[in-house]
Amino acid sequence: MRTSRLEAFSDGVIAILITIMVLDLRIPHGTGWDALAPQWPVFLSYVLSFLHLGIYWNNHHHMFQMVERVTGAILWANLHLLFWLSLLPFATGWMGENQFARLPTAAYGCVLLAAAISYTLLQVTIVRRPDAGARLKEAVGRDRKGKASLVMYAIGIAAAFYAQWLAAALYTAVALMWLVPDRRIESRLGSS
Repeated sequence: MRTSRLEAFSDGVIAILITIMVLDLRIPHGTGWDALAPQWPVFLSYVLSFLHLGIYWNNHHHMFQMVERVTGAILWANLHLLFWLSLLPFATGWMGENQFARLPTAAYGCVLLAAAISYTLLQVTIVRRPDAGARLKEAVGRDRKGKASLVMYAIGIAAAFYAQWLAAALYTAVALMWLVPDRRIESRLGSS
């Protein structure tokens, strides 16, 4: 099967997730800056999650530019990723509404970690394919950035119970690290 259906479905799911998250931003009652103050934690958690979803969408798109056909294993690995991403609006809302409290911030990190693991599994599933695997494997190499992300999420989860600001900083650092599309894949696409 060609990748177009998988990509279209994934694009649609991610678009819906972003829409669901923005609905958690409540219109403030009042016209002054003080009316916005209670919304800052919710807004900041939304921005962070929007960045993460955008990064997944962008890198997913780049990765599937190297794939010509999908298998059942790739479809299931992709659904696994979408499952964890679909929990992001819940985790985002819980963390934002509770002003980055310990357990919601740790749970948010767990969702991010699970999504990162599932993306890695999707990547490994594709690498095993003879048609695209070698190109993708060469492009990602040892995937230090991916492994560093997993470690930073895990540290962030633990930090959430002692210093929520550190957990949020680590989650943000991972997003910033991936903000630019994966150049390893872009360079291979440009040369082919």
